[in-house]
Amino acid sequence: MPELTYPEVGATRDGRLPAGYHHLRHRVRLPDGAFAAAADAVLGWRLHRAAGVVMRTDAPRAAPGVRVTPGLGVGPLRIWGPTEVVWTVDEPDRAGFGYGTLPGHPEVGEEAFLVTRTAGRVWFEVSAFSRPARWYVRAAGPAARAVQRGYAWWLGRTVRRLCGGQ
Repeated sequence: MPELTYPEVGATRDGRLPAGYHHLRHRVRLPDGAFAAAADAVLGWRLHRAAGVVMRTDAPRAAPGVRVTPGLGVGPLRIWGPTEVVWTVDEPDRAGFGYGTLPGHPEVGEEAFLVTRTAGRVWFEVSAFSRPARWYVRAAGPAARAVQRGYAWWLGRTVRRLCGGQ
């Protein structure tokens, strides 16, 4: 089986993103009372699929060791990014997962999707550390970072919609 392509496996779990990578953090408030629906959408791939991402996975829910290959784009322009879930959390006030890149992914690093509840407020956060692994990502330069930020924004908007927010 292919190995993860970076040494800092699990770094998104505690939020301390390692040096030497581009960092991304995007946080959006969800409607009060939306924790359970958001957690289920994240852990069961519904969020990504509702956002238009094709998710090839070998399990119905995120769990450590599960292989996931998200596909972004359309038709022959779709870019596939093989990953493996490296951590999950499913607690009363925290739920989500982080996955890391496998060989063939256009970047090297890890991305996490987490729903939290603090003092009744519900939040969705995407955090990531990455650097280019393919020539076309390097060539895209700042545009590649903008795509990643846009993707995180779109996931936040999608999970709000799934939870009854606007």
